[in-house]
Amino acid sequence: MVSSNSSTSIRDASPAPRSLETLVSHLVASKRSLSSIEHVWRANEIVTSTRIHLEASVITSALTSFLEAGITTQLHTLERVHAHSKAIANEGAEEYGEVLRTFDAADKRLRGTLESLRTTMFEHALRPESDGRKSLLDFVDEGGVDKLLAAVEESACAAKEGHAELVDTNTGFHNDLKRIRNTIDDSEASSHRPSIRGLTGGFHSDGLPGSPIPDILHSMENRAKDMADNLESLVKHFDLCVTAIKHTEGGGDAAQHLTDDLPNGMAVGQEIASSPPEPISDQEREEMLEVLANDADQVEEVLTEIRDHISEMEALFDNVTIYIAQLNKEHSNVLQAFRGLEALEGRLQAFVAQSQVFVMRWDDEKIKINERMDELESLGDFYSGYLNAYDNLLVEIGRRQFMEQQMEKVLQDATRKLETLHEEDSMRREAFKNDYGDFLPVDIWPGLTNPPLRFETRPVNSTEKVPDISKSVIQRAIRRVEGKV
Repeated sequence: MVSSNSSTSIRDASPAPRSLETLVSHLVASKRSLSSIEHVWRANEIVTSTRIHLEASVITSALTSFLEAGITTQLHTLERVHAHSKAIANEGAEEYGEVLRTFDAADKRLRGTLESLRTTMFEHALRPESDGRKSLLDFVDEGGVDKLLAAVEESACAAKEGHAELVDTNTGFHNDLKRIRNTIDDSEASSHRPSIRGLTGGFHSDGLPGSPIPDILHSMENRAKDMADNLESLVKHFDLCVTAIKHTEGGGDAAQHLTDDLPNGMAVGQEIASSPPEPISDQEREEMLEVLANDADQVEEVLTEIRDHISEMEALFDNVTIYIAQLNKEHSNVLQAFRGLEALEGRLQAFVAQSQVFVMRWDDEKIKINERMDELESLGDFYSGYLNAYDNLLVEIGRRQFMEQQMEKVLQDATRKLETLHEEDSMRREAFKNDYGDFLPVDIWPGLTNPPLRFETRPVNSTEKVPDISKSVIQRAIRRVEGKV
């Protein structure tokens, strides 16, 4: 008959029914089968809805793809801007670290020098006893050192704060970029998921990632057509049942009664039931009854096929609904990413300005730090020179002590020789007087009787005596000056 896939021939049918009761039972079953029109209507609704979803999905996919492409391009640009700002921050961090290392080294050297000044005590012989015990550091103003170190630390802290602000800004910008990138990546990944590509239930003809709806729609249309063909077969079978009953004795009233209350939208059989039967031969009636018997056996098979088709279409439509929901979610995510990108680009100028402000601020602080570092180095050199000069003072005192000792030795030797010469001269003068004094007139040379010339050795200027520093102290100073300790 009836089924579009049925190949059963009326020639193979069972013997044709003869009783009115059998024909009525076939008509009742046929009338009941006409309720499958609801499945056909539902199939039409599904096809229409799927077609609407297809049109909407094409627009949504195009908009999503367009936005994704634009957002991806903008993200590449913003990521390059972020990379540049991050490079500035990294370079600033390296320079800041180098400045700190230089400052720490200079500070360590200076504090080491100050500690040496603190532990180096003035020798008692160099200062009045009323001064008490004092170190070299007592003659240094440490307040200047503290102020200088505080100024360097202040500039370093200002630079650190500026760098921290830039790092925080970079981190926030990076996190915003990452959120937008993840949204786009998730959207692109979801469009290539097997769960989306496989929604066609095996009907995706080209096998490429993309919308499954065209293949699903094609499959639905084929099933809907099969269901319409099957329904048409059921209608023809119903008409045939009515005709057979009309041509059976006593069947007119039954046919008229059974063609009432048909499913909504189903207007068949009434015209045949209400009109008088057309005359047919016994042979024609026999053939009609044989076809009727054959078709009656296939009614349930046709109904099963209609139900299977509508079940398959409902399942496919569920897949379409899932795909559309996923597509709308992807589009919503892309819109969210677009709004995030708009907000991020609104802060772009401030972000770039932050990098420029950091560079200018850091350059200013570097100049200040370098100037103060130079002062720190100069101060350290001065204090080192002060310590070294004190050691050389001790060495100088030792040298002067040695020279005084040498001069006193020479003086003592010269005094001794002069005394010896004086005594010798006195003895010779006395001997000359004894030998020739009586013969020479007294006024021949007034200086003849004068005593010998006597010399006195004394300093010609008044100079403070060299301090009495022990040899051990002087020797240690010599070793320090010569770098031996």
